[in-house]
Amino acid sequence: MPSVVVADGTKISYALDGRRDGEPLLMIHGLGADTRGWIMQKRALGSRYRLVMVDNRGVGRSDRAEGPYDLEVMAADAIAVLDDAGYGSAHVVGASMGGIISQVIGVRHPDRVRSLTLACTACRHFSWRRELLSEWADQAQAYGMREFVRRNLKWMVGPRSLQRTWPAMAVLGPLAFNVPVASFVAQIQAILNIEDTLRAELTGVAAPTLVLCGSQDVLTTQGDSEEIASLIPGSELAVVRGGAHLFMVEQAGAFNRTVGDFLDRVTSPEHILHLATPV
Repeated sequence: MPSVVVADGTKISYALDGRRDGEPLLMIHGLGADTRGWIMQKRALGSRYRLVMVDNRGVGRSDRAEGPYDLEVMAADAIAVLDDAGYGSAHVVGASMGGIISQVIGVRHPDRVRSLTLACTACRHFSWRRELLSEWADQAQAYGMREFVRRNLKWMVGPRSLQRTWPAMAVLGPLAFNVPVASFVAQIQAILNIEDTLRAELTGVAAPTLVLCGSQDVLTTQGDSEEIASLIPGSELAVVRGGAHLFMVEQAGAFNRTVGDFLDRVTSPEHILHLATPV
């Protein structure tokens, strides 16, 4: 698994997959998840794109750097991965916390972004979500990750998947057993510390953008996605019916079709010609 050492000495690992001559697709997952969280996307999106999947600091094979973490720094980590992989720019897909990191990339590094896909994410803090995340940090420290997952699975997956269990555990297995509590808590603190001022800067994002959510997501709700879509000029909003927070697993077919269709459109010769033609 390739890796790059970033400015503060932390090793950030990443995985390459998919079509070798395809356009690069930088993929950034959420809280506690590593590259294995994209297992349901690898074949569907990798058939056309070169996947560059990041292990955020603290998870997977990246270093367990001492906290606190910072989402601005984690965005810089992802850009360092892109550099190391040899790409000047890429399509960017981010889910949940990875969606916030992707927003930072869209604002801070617009020249590196061919398109943005922001899935199951938000652009502002609400008091209830701050309290929930703080409780998650406390629970992880008090009881460990297995018990944390048992207590909080309802925030991640829909009722039907809770009954079946296996789709959730495809992603949450690594979270439950392999993520150090300290790293998990450091990532939570990074989310809590991101400034709401980022929200105002979204109006300057020029890259083609898809904002994507599940209709049954109770953690980052449809309203969160609607707000992001209202701020980014020309962005598209798509809602996967019946999807919860981990809809890239639960509703993988619908997620992959929606993202794939968007990427195909923004990489089509007609779309590129339209962007290059003066109005």
